[in-house]
Amino acid sequence: MTEVGPGAAASASLWERDEEVAAVLRAVDTLCADRSSSGSLLLFEGEAGLGKTALLAETRHLAERRGCTVWSARSGETLRSVPFNVVRQLLQPALLSLMPEEAREYLGDWYDIAGPALGIAEPGDRHADPQGVCDGLVAAVRRLAKREWPLVLLIDDAHWADQETLRWLAAFAERLDDLSVLVVVTRRPGDVGGDSGRHLAAVGAAAGISTLNALTPQATAGLTRATLGPHADAAFCREVWAVTAGNPYETVELLAKCQDSEIEPVEARAGELRALNRSARGGGLVARLEDLGIDATRFAWAAAILGTGITVDLVARLATMGRDEAARCAELLCGARILTRPAPAGARGGDGDLEFVHPLIASAVYHSIPDALCTAMHGIAAQVVTDCGLGAAAASRHLLQVHPDDDEELVEQLRLAAREHLAVGAPDAARRCLERALLEPPTPEVHARVLYELGCATLLTAPARTIEHLQRALSMPGLDGDTRVDAVWRLSQALLHNDQLEEAVRTVEAEAARHEPGPTRLRLQAVQFMWEGIHAGESSSPDRSERLARLAAGCTGRDNPERALLILRGFDAMTHGESAEEVVELCDRALVNGRLAPGLGWTDPEWGIELLLMLASAYAYCDRLDRADALYNEALRAYETAGWSGGHLALAHAYVGLGHRRRGRLKEAEASLRESLRFAERVGRGLPLYWTATCNLVDTLIARGHVEEAWEIAERYGFAPPYPTTIVIPDPRSVRGRLLLAVGRTKDGINELEAAEKAAAVRGHHNPVMVPWAVDLALALATEDPARAGRLAADVRRQAERFGTDTAIGEALRCAAALETGQRAVRLAARAVAYLEASPCQYEHAAARVEHGILARSTAELERGLALARSCGADGLAARARQVLESASGLR
Repeated sequence: MTEVGPGAAASASLWERDEEVAAVLRAVDTLCADRSSSGSLLLFEGEAGLGKTALLAETRHLAERRGCTVWSARSGETLRSVPFNVVRQLLQPALLSLMPEEAREYLGDWYDIAGPALGIAEPGDRHADPQGVCDGLVAAVRRLAKREWPLVLLIDDAHWADQETLRWLAAFAERLDDLSVLVVVTRRPGDVGGDSGRHLAAVGAAAGISTLNALTPQATAGLTRATLGPHADAAFCREVWAVTAGNPYETVELLAKCQDSEIEPVEARAGELRALNRSARGGGLVARLEDLGIDATRFAWAAAILGTGITVDLVARLATMGRDEAARCAELLCGARILTRPAPAGARGGDGDLEFVHPLIASAVYHSIPDALCTAMHGIAAQVVTDCGLGAAAASRHLLQVHPDDDEELVEQLRLAAREHLAVGAPDAARRCLERALLEPPTPEVHARVLYELGCATLLTAPARTIEHLQRALSMPGLDGDTRVDAVWRLSQALLHNDQLEEAVRTVEAEAARHEPGPTRLRLQAVQFMWEGIHAGESSSPDRSERLARLAAGCTGRDNPERALLILRGFDAMTHGESAEEVVELCDRALVNGRLAPGLGWTDPEWGIELLLMLASAYAYCDRLDRADALYNEALRAYETAGWSGGHLALAHAYVGLGHRRRGRLKEAEASLRESLRFAERVGRGLPLYWTATCNLVDTLIARGHVEEAWEIAERYGFAPPYPTTIVIPDPRSVRGRLLLAVGRTKDGINELEAAEKAAAVRGHHNPVMVPWAVDLALALATEDPARAGRLAADVRRQAERFGTDTAIGEALRCAAALETGQRAVRLAARAVAYLEASPCQYEHAAARVEHGILARSTAELERGLALARSCGADGLAARARQVLESASGLR
């Protein structure tokens, strides 16, 4: 039992907390031992009053005694709707203590991304990506930890933390292996719903949970005697335990009341404890508050309404009392242990001059406010916060509590608050504001616009809700011109993300029909063709391609709708295996001086990422890898600079990996694709971007000769039917068929490749490089059905010559050589080498060299192939060449 001296109320709740204190000491010692030590996370869970807050206070004491920097934050029941509230309390004081240029230097590229969320920088014009902001906050702590080492972060009552903080905390917990920081978190047990619950569960899984128990009768007796004196008799001590059920907070409060009431700790006075305990909590606490007078009660209510940033001046304005009277009430409430002045060492950012002694007291005071008065005070608080220049977002949590009353001004305030929330990366907070604005309700003139803004706010987090909001907005008057077109575009995006691609196509097509010929109609037609073009299940490909070709034929690239149609036509022609030179000419016409046109960049919202990936991929499969790589890397830089760490960055890494794979830089491809998968995991499995990363990684590992690892990746990430409704590059059926053949499941592999053949025929995809099923199927059938294998190889060669790239023709010749014997095989292999040597695809070139060397029994050719394979990172191919060189005889 932890020893505590009489009257040591500050540490009284540490009785029977030896194990927990020891765990804290071990963690602090580990942190302080070495700057390079791994970080750690402790999570203490317990019901209200079991000493979580006292344990954090002891952690602060122990850490500061060892020379640690300690930052702390406390969640609040009424503050859960305030985004970044807790993480701001943690980090803002340290950042504000720096000069602006110092803060920018420490945060580096993350300053403009995380700074607005932390309240130290003005937000930009665009919506911030929530995942990017989360990553920025992790980076902020990483950099501050190096400056402030050894650093300890304390978070009290995490079950009440805002969702944005919990998202950061969960991400932070994943990275503690390379962060020398100690994080100590407390929470109550019980379910926390939605995303907050998921994030909090992730924190618990990373930490392991230490559960705090109530005090035993023996500990309660020791605490009673330490507080009231050693003469407290056993019967009195047992009654203290029975009345409080061993709850440390209630025990401390009850014993303090005994001291105030001068109750002797003897059995004869034990009967008074129950009534005294009732006055120390719940309704009794409220009665105690009322005993201090109506002014003190009003002051306490106003403080509870504010929740954070409690100052005498703010409370005075909210409670409509003079400054002197407010100061007097503050002293009364501090004397009654309801409010306290935070110690300088424990002061938290934004906490102001005062805070409640305990979260239980804050909740009890807040819930004691009559409902009608509580609503009215929130309305006044919103005005007070606004008048103080704290912004619409700060006032919005109060506006959310006000009853609907046809207030046009309130609707506008909530719309402004939503924009501020979106600008710092808090879309859920924006959603709450706009949903509340709809309840007011808005006037008919702005109703549709509020629905449109709500749809935009939920696009990244809830596509199904976005669909509902935007469909309602489009059915109402009030959306005109560019705003209406943008609403249709966003609705089609949401339908696509919700796996309703056919509905997305119909939506855009119907809107296009409403417009006269011109740029707007052309833009909508381009969007329609774009969604049709990425739909893996579309069966009307020939007619669609003809319509697209006719529409693009008249385009010169004078504006972005025309440029979009040229890109779409180029991509469509590439997938169909039309002339690569014509594909490149179409794509080049979509550029302005060789670059993306203004308004058509990677972060421009008007067109989306899909169109530009089509452009880059058309170049990649036409052997213009220099142009493809430039676009892929431009995308990566753009998203990293903008702080877009979600699906956009996952796709950027995937396509950078695809570029490396096409060039034959297999090690670099694998690294990029694994990074893509890491980001994709955070967005969610099953999405098209997830398939892109997995498919390319499996393909790359097969090329490297790491077949077992490729199979493990496929199994772990579900790379198997059913396939997504959007196309994936390269074709996943072809890649999976190749994988099945590589692991020895020949029959399954053939079946998969035949399924790829049928799917490609439906889509009209005849590019033998992008959809490479035919080559693998021909090789798989060479023994059991050589006639069919020969026909397939001949078809591949015809398609490759039609497409006209060195890679396509070289690969077709490799296939043909593998099906021949004797000198004909040697000649075909030599021609394959000649074509692939001129191609930018070095892995295929290396494979052709090795195969030609084996067929021609040429040492020089095998050695050249071996050197190329090694430079590509193609371990399996290099091993094959080396084995032939070492074991075969008769080589020239």
